[in-house]
Amino acid sequence: MSGKMQDKVVVITGSGSGIGREAALIFSREGAKVVVSDVNVTGGDETVALVKSAGGEATFIQCDVSKGPQVEALIKGAVDAYGRLDAAFNNAGIEGDTQATTITCTEENFDLNIAVNLKGVWWCMKYEIEQFLRQGSSGAIVNTSSLAGLVGVPRGNAYVAAKHGVIGMTKSAALEFAKKDIRVNAVCPGAIETPMLNRIVKGSEKGYEMMRKMEPVGRLGKPSEIAEAAVWLCSDQASFVTGHSMSVDGGSFAQ
Repeated sequence: MSGKMQDKVVVITGSGSGIGREAALIFSREGAKVVVSDVNVTGGDETVALVKSAGGEATFIQCDVSKGPQVEALIKGAVDAYGRLDAAFNNAGIEGDTQATTITCTEENFDLNIAVNLKGVWWCMKYEIEQFLRQGSSGAIVNTSSLAGLVGVPRGNAYVAAKHGVIGMTKSAALEFAKKDIRVNAVCPGAIETPMLNRIVKGSEKGYEMMRKMEPVGRLGKPSEIAEAAVWLCSDQASFVTGHSMSVDGGSFAQ
């Protein structure tokens, strides 16, 4: 039986670990040819090895999404490798300084958050959509925002600004290209068990317990739960869904 993404070519940024790695594995399980991309070469190579060991097809292209020429090269490399592009999961991101308030946040921290978490998504969408139009084909994009893209978070103004911006760009792009059958959506993860979360809580069990208590379901999310949402949004099963920001957060946004 063919999968939801059978023979589709998918680019996944930030797939050297965490949510992106799980997405690479699940997209592959659903039949996709996966272009793994990350700034971390070791992590990217490990993800490719995991996909291949599970019987899938994948290649790695290093990319810093804050650099436009690198993103352009990523999309060109994907097409060179597999002949086309069908979908993208723009997932690369950083947490920045998670203790900085509006007045203690440095310009460097603010600019880095915007460069990676916001401008990086714009660079990706720009070159992905250009490729879809060049092919004269439909396409699907999922951008990683956050619960912090839907609500305010103390000591996170730069991150919150970037993730709110991702949702705004997602809606705009969805409207701009809807008649070209190019769908653009976002996922908004809550607290997920990833290396990023581990850095935020500094590996502290007390920190993890605090995060679990913040979730109405009483547990942290799994990377695979975000990845499954991204796969569905990229699949034909979600063909009438565009401009949507899907919360995958254990009920946090409902509070």
